[in-house]
Amino acid sequence: MPDPRIKNEEQYRALLEKGYSKQKSARIANTPDAGVKGGKAKPYEQWTKKELSVQARNVGIAGRSKMKKNEIIEALRHN
Repeated sequence: MPDPRIKNEEQYRALLEKGYSKQKSARIANTPDAGVKGGKAKPYEQWTKKELSVQARNVGIAGRSKMKKNEIIEALRHN
């Protein structure tokens, strides 16, 4: 039975099969535009710190308000 809290159930299941935790799979599947492909995003280094903070909030990274720009980038890449 699909979980109503998961926005992109198909992506959530695929991430679980890849070995991601339930929590991380849910965070990724619930981000805006989850599962949408396009490859048009600019590299994180070209984002403003505010844009990075919003993205970090969307994927559930804690402590982002105290991080420097390069620390947020690192957290996003290894989340």
